[in-house]
Amino acid sequence: MRLIRYSGFAGGIVYWLFVAWSISRNGWFSFFHNALSDLGSPEMARSPSIYNYGLIVTAVFMFVFSIYLVLASENRLQTVGGAYVSISSLFLALIGVFHAGTRPHSFVSTYFFIQFFLGALIYGAGSERKEVRYGSVLIFLLALFGTFLEWPSVALIETYEIVLIMVFALLVAVSHTRSSL
Repeated sequence: MRLIRYSGFAGGIVYWLFVAWSISRNGWFSFFHNALSDLGSPEMARSPSIYNYGLIVTAVFMFVFSIYLVLASENRLQTVGGAYVSISSLFLALIGVFHAGTRPHSFVSTYFFIQFFLGALIYGAGSERKEVRYGSVLIFLLALFGTFLEWPSVALIETYEIVLIMVFALLVAVSHTRSSL
């Protein structure tokens, strides 16, 4: 259990490594003009499979993290939150399957973020740890607030939301590490 509690944050690191690898093969990509998913579009990207497989690999890490959330849950509400996160990990994998340019792409990518942040909020609402409870509410509100800002590109709001996901994963892992000492 000690190692898998960090799988969500590790998944974020793995994701960014795949993004860096994909960007290195696609010099045209700009965080200020593109969406991250453009790196997985066969019409736009060289080696789009790098980005798309990166999403699928990251989804495995997120699924393992969701299992940790369920196993470490203190009550039913947290179990439901962990289940929501597990469903979001499936949608993350589907983003890699239905890459940019396919019809379901917008739905699966949007639903991934919605599902994850709802899961984080529900998990936090059931937490007896104040830092997780209040932190998850703050992260949810920041994610919601971010959707109302005018971003120069889709990649920037995606980056913002992904950082919030990583913060939640790290918050839970660190909180659980401290409580087990």
